[in-house]
Amino acid sequence: MNNATPDTIRQAIANHPDPETGRPLDSMGQLKDVSIEGNRATIQVGLTSHSAPIADELADALTSKVVAAAPGTEVKVEFVPHERPPARAGQIGLRVKSVIAVGSGKGGVGKSTVAAGLALTLRRLGATVGLMDADVYGPSIPHLLGLSGRPSVNAAKQIEPIMLAGNMPVMSMGFLVEPDQAVIWRGPMLHGSINQFLSDTDWGELDYLIIDMPPGTGDVALTLSQALPLAGAVVVCTPQEVALLDAVKAISMFRKVNIPIQGMVENMSGFVCHDCGKTYDIFGRGGARAKADEMGVPFLGGLPIDISLRTAGDEGRLAEVIDADERARAPLDAVAKAVVRELATRASASPPKASLPVLLSLIHISEPTRQLT
Repeated sequence: MNNATPDTIRQAIANHPDPETGRPLDSMGQLKDVSIEGNRATIQVGLTSHSAPIADELADALTSKVVAAAPGTEVKVEFVPHERPPARAGQIGLRVKSVIAVGSGKGGVGKSTVAAGLALTLRRLGATVGLMDADVYGPSIPHLLGLSGRPSVNAAKQIEPIMLAGNMPVMSMGFLVEPDQAVIWRGPMLHGSINQFLSDTDWGELDYLIIDMPPGTGDVALTLSQALPLAGAVVVCTPQEVALLDAVKAISMFRKVNIPIQGMVENMSGFVCHDCGKTYDIFGRGGARAKADEMGVPFLGGLPIDISLRTAGDEGRLAEVIDADERARAPLDAVAKAVVRELATRASASPPKASLPVLLSLIHISEPTRQLT
């Protein structure tokens, strides 16, 4: 026999922070119904799609608090959709809760694959996601996802992005130029194209916008830092020292333009042979974790070399394989959850003062919509 009552349970979890805002669940109206039958308690909690990727972790945390307050209680946590006020109706510009840039200090480390994989995984875990390819000179997102076509302009004079499976908007310079044509632009034109992708594209309302950055350090990071508030930057590198040296430069660049570092991802972190099960550290292992610890930034996880994902990217089937292959997607799941967890930790440490959370709304860049050429 335990001492669990609805009031006991509510008191035990009322102040647990909402992962998105960091404010107490009860103060946000997210603690819905609590019912008890015998020694079994069922708790109904409202959760936004922004926090859906870590719903299982929230359920575990709430269960632990209930069991600590009423030992012997069996706990079932049920999540129901919880909506947040959107940006002002009719506001021009991007309506998004968290913008995350994925960058690297050098090319060839799999940055675009990681960016696409992160976007696809967040979408699979229940969030509403958009993907923007800001690598203007070398756009590869369309190829990885098997997307083609040319964006149109709607009646509101906004660019209609290419949709993946009808529910993930994607925008890339790769949709606007022929595959064999090079983009030869100076800084101002690059700045203008990035701003147009952000402010003139009909993204809809998003939980996350993942931005695939160009490799190295340059104009795009500065443009983004001036155009919108970024939730953070994910820095991708491989384990070997030469890649880590460039990753350090990328972290320095993001810090100089006041973009928070979300964490580091070690790509190509070992290769597991499917025939014998043995792991081969082709490029080494653990370098990114050590460097993250040294620089005081979170380590988000390692992604091993996976032949099925490499083949899927080459064939434009990355989304298909991530959805279907549990083994291949498991490391990406871990990284995506780590990204959302870091956002939740930051929100809990510094929750907003407003009584209701407000979506981040970008300041509209006041220049007329340009025709696509």
